[in-house]
Amino acid sequence: MTPITRVEGRRLALSNLEKVLYPESGYTKGEVLHYYATVASSMLPHLHDRPVSFLRYPDGPSGQTFFTKSPPPGAPSWVTTVRVPRSADQWAEQVTIADTASLMWAANLVVEFHTPQWRSQRPGLADRLILDLDPGPPATVVECCRVAGWLRDRLRADGLAVYAKTSGSKGLHLAAPIEPTPSDRATAYAKALARELEAEHPDLALHRMAKALRPGKVFVDFSQNAAAKTTAAPYTLRARSRPAVSAPVSWGEVASCQSPDDLLFLAADVTARLGRDGDLWADLIDRDRGVALPKPPRP
Repeated sequence: MTPITRVEGRRLALSNLEKVLYPESGYTKGEVLHYYATVASSMLPHLHDRPVSFLRYPDGPSGQTFFTKSPPPGAPSWVTTVRVPRSADQWAEQVTIADTASLMWAANLVVEFHTPQWRSQRPGLADRLILDLDPGPPATVVECCRVAGWLRDRLRADGLAVYAKTSGSKGLHLAAPIEPTPSDRATAYAKALARELEAEHPDLALHRMAKALRPGKVFVDFSQNAAAKTTAAPYTLRARSRPAVSAPVSWGEVASCQSPDDLLFLAADVTARLGRDGDLWADLIDRDRGVALPKPPRP
């Protein structure tokens, strides 16, 4: 029998609670749901007023995975959606996560949560700049931290406040709140920064995705600023071998990172961190009006 529970007055059917989703650690679907219930108050502000895309992995990371922007079939009527552009002349509905009940409904589908850099009512106007630091083996998150330090200082020189989180995989994400700016301009600015970094540190970083160029270097992915792109949301679990989380981190942790394990945070680690430190990205929410994005630096 499928257990029925109520969340904020909403009736939810939660299925397969004993199913092991992360075989390496034995982490079950019931534990996944408990994790999201625990972090909801910190996670929801980062999802607020942004259309959500889902990477679904219902049978665990080793099973079938698929990415969807459309509302899943059978979504309850109380799950809110918003109309967003898909192309120059096409619009479509997309889910927004407005409350804990919606978060738990989505979590029961076993998903990663991804959001764009713009809000639902301002499609294509980015209010956050994102830089995704992706290491090419044998480089690791340790090298990403070196790149992050350079980018933090460079962005601060342009007047931007910068926040860091783990990707929940191998790298880091950097975010800076900005005044609403056309996504193509934000992308151009981020690309110019990546090229500037590569020119200054060609042995460490690159702005091109070509696999042949990436071994031992950190790819600075600027493309997630494009209007159609999304980034893993803070506190989402990732479809990896263990229940790793895309977790906000302090700049002190970035500076002191000596090993990939230093910045690997599993679900239990994150709930403990929230209890001890609170949401390290809370100030980003408070600063969401941001500052004006400077003109792109010279490449």
